[in-house]
Amino acid sequence: MLMLPLLVLLGQLDLISSRARCAPGQACDPRQRRDAGGRGGVYEHLGGAPRRRKLYCATKYHLQIHPNGRIDGSLEENNPLSIMEITAVDVGVVAIKGLFSGRYLAMNDKGRLYASEVFNKECEFVERIHELGYNTYASRHHSTEQPLPAGGGGGGGGGSKRRASAKRQWYVSINGKGRPRRGFKTRSTDKASLFLPRVLGNKDHEMVRRLRDSQSAQQLAHQHGGRGERRRRRHRARKGRVRHPED
Repeated sequence: MLMLPLLVLLGQLDLISSRARCAPGQACDPRQRRDAGGRGGVYEHLGGAPRRRKLYCATKYHLQIHPNGRIDGSLEENNPLSIMEITAVDVGVVAIKGLFSGRYLAMNDKGRLYASEVFNKECEFVERIHELGYNTYASRHHSTEQPLPAGGGGGGGGGSKRRASAKRQWYVSINGKGRPRRGFKTRSTDKASLFLPRVLGNKDHEMVRRLRDSQSAQQLAHQHGGRGERRRRRHRARKGRVRHPED
C-alpha cells in the first residue's frame, strides 16, 4: 500500500533535482530536463523525444527557422530549414529547434517570434492537440492579462478591491503571406495558429543524413587538426631547447 506514494515521491524528487541543474537564466539543453513523470523529457504518448517533424500551418506554409534568427513560412515541400526537433521539457510543454539552423523558436515579451541561439524560458511553448490533428503552440511565459467582468452583487469588505483576471495566450502564428504574427494578435481558433506536425519524407531523411555526415566529417577534421597543431607546438618547443655550439 505504501509503494505507490513512495514512487510518486521519488518521481517528484527526481524532477526537483533535474530542475536544480538548470539555474535560472542559464542556458540549458531541454533534453537534460525531465517531465513531471520523471521520464527524462520523453512523452510516452508522443513517441519519444526529440520528434523530428515539419510544422505545416493551415495557411499552407511550413514554419522555418533561419540561421540568422529570422522566422517565417515556406511553401517549399523539401526545405531543410523546415525540419524541426520537438523536445518535451515538461508536461504539455515543448521546445522547437531548427535542425539545420541550430536555433530554438522563441517568443519575446512583445509577442515577436525569433530564433534563439541558446535555450531559455522564451523557447518554451504549451502544445495542445486540436481536432483534425492540428496543434497549437502558445508561449508559456508571455500572455495578455484580461480582467473579468465584475460579478453581480457587491459583497466583500471595503478594503482592497481585487478583480479576477484571465490570461489570453499568445500563439505561434504564420499568416497567409508566410509572415509571423505578433502573439497578442493571435487566437487558438485562427487558421494561422493551427499546425500539423508532419512526419519527414524520404527526401527529408536524405537531407538529415547528409547533414549528419558533414558534421561527422567536420568533427574528424577538427580533431586531426588539433592533433597536428599540438605536434607542431611540441616540435617548435624542442627546437627552441636545442643549444647551438659556441663559435
